[in-house]
Amino acid sequence: MNDRVTPPMHALPDGEAELTLVVKLPWEDVARLGQEAGRLAAQWRRPVTLEEAVSHRLRSSRVAAHAKPAGEQPPAVTSSASVSSLPSRPPAEQARQAIDRINGTAGTA
Repeated sequence: MNDRVTPPMHALPDGEAELTLVVKLPWEDVARLGQEAGRLAAQWRRPVTLEEAVSHRLRSSRVAAHAKPAGEQPPAVTSSASVSSLPSRPPAEQARQAIDRINGTAGTA
């Protein structure tokens, strides 16, 4: 049984809704979210959380999908579409490399 008492969704004063999710992601996707957060932090000149990076990405995708000409459907998104194909590695090695990429230390050791 789930012991969480957080409501799954609630309204925000600005007219939006906040939804709490638990998502399992491959380390490569987590690293890409970290890179996106870093890019947004530089653009916005303030720290950006992974949650903000995800929200921004979802909003950008929604806006881009709405900008398509009538009758044209956005391409289906698959989990492999956002991650380059990499050779299979042990999970611990994937985690270490993802953390190195997030920290900007990949390839310096």
